[in-house]
Amino acid sequence: MVREIERHPDHLKLVLGDRSGSVPAVVGHAAGELCRRGEVVFVIGRFTGAQLAIDSLRQAHDTEYAGEDLRDGPAYDLDQMERDLRELLATIQNPHLRQLLGAVFADSWAGYRDAPAGKRYHHAYRHGLLEHSLTVAQSVSAISAMFGGIDRDVAVAGALLHDIGKLDAYELQGGVISMSDQGRLHGEIPLGYYRVRRTIERVDGFPPDLAQALLHIILSHHGSLEHGSPVVPCTREATLVHMIDNLGGRLGSFDRLERQLRAGEQWSGWDKALGGGAYFAPRADSEREAA
Repeated sequence: MVREIERHPDHLKLVLGDRSGSVPAVVGHAAGELCRRGEVVFVIGRFTGAQLAIDSLRQAHDTEYAGEDLRDGPAYDLDQMERDLRELLATIQNPHLRQLLGAVFADSWAGYRDAPAGKRYHHAYRHGLLEHSLTVAQSVSAISAMFGGIDRDVAVAGALLHDIGKLDAYELQGGVISMSDQGRLHGEIPLGYYRVRRTIERVDGFPPDLAQALLHIILSHHGSLEHGSPVVPCTREATLVHMIDNLGGRLGSFDRLERQLRAGEQWSGWDKALGGGAYFAPRADSEREAA
């Protein structure tokens, strides 16, 4: 599948990929009509260094591929993630937060279940938002008991809702993730804040202090002004969610980079999300081959 296209005067630079990873490729302009993001293509070519030089390219026939083999997806079964989420929601003791979460998911469940959590760096695939948010919330739930003074219900609710603005910020069509107009004009944090703020206003008697604590998690979860948060984390719960969210994103980048490794490689190239290369022990290759 064509994931990225970069047009040059005498050739096209492509990124071709399936669920197992991606590879850079180059092809002449004659193939330009077939080279659209999300297009499934059949190519013949040869590697020159780390790049595929394409000799021929055509549109793939439906019988030549399975859609689930082309697109990245979560490491966990969707039904299991849904069950895990229901179990986690059942542990929320605060009645106002339980009512709020019920209202949010009643309004947004289809989108929350299917949306990606990113465009490129981590969980950038269908169901990625559910996988990432659930993992962060489960980790927050487990860790919150280890430190004094943390309101576990607030932290878990904030973890489940911290990225909900991505429902409006990203669009997923044909396996291709792009920023929506709203995402580019407003950003995912403000969009998430307003989505939850509007729902809070529909919940009778929702305590203002509780609303403030929850919304602060959403606003601060990127951790710093230079990373897009309008405020930095100023509470225990916001700090915990930010730290676990950051950890989940960074480890998700390792998953992405490992899928891109060629046979025998142990180091990825320099990666913007990690600020360096990623190293994978030799056993990683043998485990992938055994799978």
